Amino acid sequence: MYKRVNAHVVMPSVARIALDPRVLDVVQGVLGPDILLWSAELFIKEPRTTQVVGMHQDLTYWGMGETPDQLTAWIALSPATVESGCMDFVKGSHRNPILPHNDTFSDNNLLSRGQEVAVDVAEEDKTHIELRPGQMSLHHGLTIHGSGPNVSNDRRIGLAIRYLNPNAQQKIADRDYAMLARGRDKVGNFIQIPAPTELFSADALNLHAQIRLDQAKAMAQGASKNLQLYGSEASAKA
Repeated sequence: MYKRVNAHVVMPSVARIALDPRVLDVVQGVLGPDILLWSAELFIKEPRTTQVVGMHQDLTYWGMGETPDQLTAWIALSPATVESGCMDFVKGSHRNPILPHNDTFSDNNLLSRGQEVAVDVAEEDKTHIELRPGQMSLHHGLTIHGSGPNVSNDRRIGLAIRYLNPNAQQKIADRDYAMLARGRDKVGNFIQIPAPTELFSADALNLHAQIRLDQAKAMAQGASKNLQLYGSEASAKA
């Protein structure tokens, strides 16, 4: 699980995937020619385990409000099937505002605070998104989504890459960071960072720690407990 959050800052292979022109060509069709890479996160479910991702909306915790200037590309690095715990989307849910969420802090939930949208999501309202390795799905930050347990005999590995149009703005944290993926950033709402050139270099690790610390203000907003994933106890305390 080491550095699975913001992996693009410290792992060149993750940055290469996130900056691949074949991926950016698809993202450009939604966000336009100017694209920022905000985060890349590995979601790993070991075989025959019970961990899930609770049904939630991403934008609840990004500190950017209900901005349309974002999307997530979810790339399968291993088979994502119903059996292995593929993502489930609620059709049309991106038309909702940010909905209330509950923090469960469950060890069984891969999300930082075990967050779940505070509405009942019926099984029949879920659309299973099965992907073969190398395939990807796109979703809006207001889309209600999550995933079930991996009951298969193989690891389920997905890479969630969050892209922004430069018009997006961090409204909670004092500072936020992004890589320029394509085009130009004529707005300057985010501190531009370089792609890593080697695995877990000292400079990249220091940058990763600073990003985690600065983003904690937005990620931990409203949390009733400390979030070790995003920063120190002091900085992540709500």
